[in-house]
Amino acid sequence: MILIKLAYKSLLNRRASVLLTLFTIAISVMLLLSIERIRVDAKSSFSNTISGTDLIVGARTGDIQLLLSSVFRIGYANNAVSWQSYEYITSQRGVKWSIPISLGDSHKGQAVVGTTPDYFKYYRFAKKQQLSFQQGGVFEHLNQVVLGSEVASSLGYKLGDEIVISHGMGNTSFHHHKDNPFHVVGILNATGTPVDKTLHIPLAAIDLIHAGRHSSHTLDEHDEHDEHDEHDEHDEHDEHDEHDEHDEHDDLIGEPTQITAFLMGFDSPLYTLQIRRNINQYKKEPLLAIMPTVTLKELWQMLAIVEKVLLLFSSVVVLVSLLGMLTTLLANLSQRRRELAILRSVGAKPWQLFTLISIESLLTTLLGCLVGAGLYYIVMLISSSYLQSYGGISVNIAMLSYYELTLIGVIMAAGFIIGLVPATRAYFYSLSDGMSIKT
Repeated sequence: MILIKLAYKSLLNRRASVLLTLFTIAISVMLLLSIERIRVDAKSSFSNTISGTDLIVGARTGDIQLLLSSVFRIGYANNAVSWQSYEYITSQRGVKWSIPISLGDSHKGQAVVGTTPDYFKYYRFAKKQQLSFQQGGVFEHLNQVVLGSEVASSLGYKLGDEIVISHGMGNTSFHHHKDNPFHVVGILNATGTPVDKTLHIPLAAIDLIHAGRHSSHTLDEHDEHDEHDEHDEHDEHDEHDEHDEHDEHDDLIGEPTQITAFLMGFDSPLYTLQIRRNINQYKKEPLLAIMPTVTLKELWQMLAIVEKVLLLFSSVVVLVSLLGMLTTLLANLSQRRRELAILRSVGAKPWQLFTLISIESLLTTLLGCLVGAGLYYIVMLISSSYLQSYGGISVNIAMLSYYELTLIGVIMAAGFIIGLVPATRAYFYSLSDGMSIKT
């Protein structure tokens, strides 16, 4: 107990250098814990880029290729799915919901997705979070578009603006649909997923604008005609309001000849496995059904090198901070030779000097770890919303996990071992050596 008090007072007496060492350790601990938490949560968030979807169905290709094209908008689908097959498969027992998507168009390098209002109702990301609107709402007419948050912010769009989409993905566009502009009616909140970089238009609009390349009809004229017919029908048949709403929903879907892919949700996992097997054995056309959670894990395993780099980086940071502590302790030890000699002269034994220096290094490491853990929680609280919105990482701010506590324990042990180096040198300092230092 006396040695602990003496070590504490010794640290206070040298508080400037001790605080510098403590701060260095705290920063390294904060970085280590932050990188470890982001690594774990990034893996979890990556796996939840699309959440709550049981199956993704597309033309037969590789599992990862279908995932990349339908969810991440990377690459191209080799073939399409016929609308008849989509209707047949989604009418099977156990299907809770389905979302058809049609790709192949773009706007200034950003992907355009043709879909239905069910997309905004059933699509989930992260931990089954539903899409929400920053401004506006879901499209209700064929000439309306809903923007992802990054599309709106990077291109400076607001509600009411007109947008012309182009045929072709990415920055390569082969035809601009100038005769069929879309009006912005909704802007989604940031999700940190490919949804942020996507423009969403009604599925029926895809066929109409492509047919419009050889026709004088436009989306506006089509909507005006539909609105006029609906108005007349409403005047004549007020009792059919519910039926009209259903027809309006169908107008946004249309009768496309084919789609790129579709997402499915089921009432039970048993239906998922059964229908997946049936789709993969479908005889009318070659189709592939994948479970996105499984395929995402396979894709992450291909990116395992990222995890290794993060772990290596954090380990190097901790090692550098501990080596800095060793340098400081050795430098201070040279200045304390007279102090140690005086302690020997009043009866301190060599092993007591050894223990004193060891306790000082252990206390410094302990305080550094505690401060580092505090800084870690502050950084996570401040950056969690930013990481979710712009990095797609849903940070789980909770008590330190067993593995994270083990990491701190390893740092404590490493700090103690490093402290043995100056402690050993102090052990062998003799009284005459300390008293004979020349000034």
